[in-house]
Amino acid sequence: MTHDLVTALRPLLTAEASAEAYASGAEPADLEQAVWLLLLERLDAHDPPRDPPDWLRRTVRTEARRTRRTARHETPWAGDPVDTPGTGEGAPELLALDAARRRALRDAVRRLPGRCPRLLEALLSPHDPTYREIAGELGISQGSLGPERSRCLGCLRRLLAPEVASG
Repeated sequence: MTHDLVTALRPLLTAEASAEAYASGAEPADLEQAVWLLLLERLDAHDPPRDPPDWLRRTVRTEARRTRRTARHETPWAGDPVDTPGTGEGAPELLALDAARRRALRDAVRRLPGRCPRLLEALLSPHDPTYREIAGELGISQGSLGPERSRCLGCLRRLLAPEVASG
């Protein structure tokens, strides 16, 4: 009986779904699929509709109304989820980009001449040491730390300029 019923109802369902879909904002195929599913659930529960064409018309209209109500409560997503407020620093894409930038910076710092790599690594340390601690660690006077830092940052700028321009 199921195959015969489906074959007999297919043209009617296609016509009804096409007629109701525009007003509900749904695709006709989505309405058809929902109604077929409801019919199969009824048949599986051994509760076939008494008047299948009438049941089908009413069910299509009911599904169209349900779709319309659902569409009213949904809002389309505007923009990229990464750019939305609230995702900010925790977004996986941003975390990956930040990690890549940090790696590139640390690689460039290691290529610097003289004491610059050790000095800038100390300045980039997550422990945030004071100038006194850095000077003691590097064995230089605290007064020469500022000029040395400026010289190292100048070298780093010159080293990164071609990479930034090409990137």
